[in-house]
Amino acid sequence: MTGKGASIVQTVGIGHQNFEQVITKDIFYIDKTHFIKEWWEAEDQVTLITRPRRFGKTLNMSMTEQFFSVKYENRGDLFEGLSIWEEEKYRKLQGTYPVIALSFADVKETTFSDVREKLCLILQNLYNQYDFLLEEGFLKEGEETYFRSVTMGMSDTVASYALKSLSAFLERYYEKKVIILLDEYDTPLQEAYVNGYWKELVAFTRSMFNATFKTNPHLDRAIMTGITRVSKESVFSDLNNLEVVTTTSEKYAESFGFTQQEAFDALKKYGLGEEEEEVKRWYDGFTFGSRKNIYNPWSIINYLDKRAFRLYWANTSSNSLVGKLIQEGSIKLKEVMEDLLKGGRLCTEIDEQLVFSQLDQDESDVWSLLLASGYLKVERYVMHEEQGTQEYELTLTNKEVKLMFERIVRGWFSRTASAYNDFIKALLLGDLEAMNEYINRVSEETFSFFDTGKRASGKNVLIGGL
Repeated sequence: MTGKGASIVQTVGIGHQNFEQVITKDIFYIDKTHFIKEWWEAEDQVTLITRPRRFGKTLNMSMTEQFFSVKYENRGDLFEGLSIWEEEKYRKLQGTYPVIALSFADVKETTFSDVREKLCLILQNLYNQYDFLLEEGFLKEGEETYFRSVTMGMSDTVASYALKSLSAFLERYYEKKVIILLDEYDTPLQEAYVNGYWKELVAFTRSMFNATFKTNPHLDRAIMTGITRVSKESVFSDLNNLEVVTTTSEKYAESFGFTQQEAFDALKKYGLGEEEEEVKRWYDGFTFGSRKNIYNPWSIINYLDKRAFRLYWANTSSNSLVGKLIQEGSIKLKEVMEDLLKGGRLCTEIDEQLVFSQLDQDESDVWSLLLASGYLKVERYVMHEEQGTQEYELTLTNKEVKLMFERIVRGWFSRTASAYNDFIKALLLGDLEAMNEYINRVSEETFSFFDTGKRASGKNVLIGGL
């Protein structure tokens, strides 16, 4: 089913993340409201769902907010004709809960002071949505003082309890425990690793997550989304009520991304049915749990719109973390990457609980991150029950991913291309002095990429005279 179908062929809109806009403007949409039912009936208090970027996490969170939130009371029209509206039980649930919804997707600052300020601003803006609590004199004197202290310049203590305190205010106001939706929780954490302020950010966020999701008696249930499952020891200290759903989990396997049937139905709807095999080669390959042939929705939607095979999903971010890990990796890691680009396979153990601060020490964590991020796919896996570990056979996900990595590698060598061409000219002319100058320049550039990272090979290179 593709949305409510008010028009024969819906407009293919790019970049929409607000469920209400998608529905009211009759933009192309594949019904994922079954996620609401599956999540609600699972009865997990705090659910962390990890999926690659651009796989519909934000749209699904918007959909979930607008289904449950009292702000959307009597907005059942948004869900009419969709699968969740088929059961009366769920029709009665719509618009009946206080929902706290926030996103860390835009927190990409390069310094800790800037990212802290941005997070405090997000909390301040969140409180501003509920300033009617101040106007009605609902809050007690001390509570009102705290409420007004949630600003960009707030202390760490005020920030850490901001979501828990807001939960308490809303539960008392609506006489119902709250639902909390936190989208892209790990975006600032990835930036912290890349830019070198990991420890400071972990210290700042750990107490916030613990107060919000662990010791919060005003919480009914919560969802967090992200790309990675960050180590419990670093961020989710003592958060033992967390249900983690990764790319290898069976839960919600069809809720994010398009199944092959959904992708092919969309192609036929827009007169592109003859392109099924080529679309499969470019954009298929993702596996969630045991469900194979999941398609990248961002690439599919862009292809429907532009009708050209391009790197859509691979070009939606700078891929700075991926490039950093490969550049600073060992020679062995680079050799494995080269083999993958040639169509090879990698057999390795995978630990889906990543410790970002150790990514430069354990290469299996690099492959775990690339799998979680969607750059690698599982061909098969073997369970070693005695050791309690799983060994995975991994390949590059699809043609789009392969071309992305090839572009990254070409970028590393682009700065040396002109020097190499000059060397060839000097060789043909027999100019030994020029040849020596150019080969030294090429070598210095090349080894600055691959031998000065945290895991440099340690080999000294001497370019002698020719």
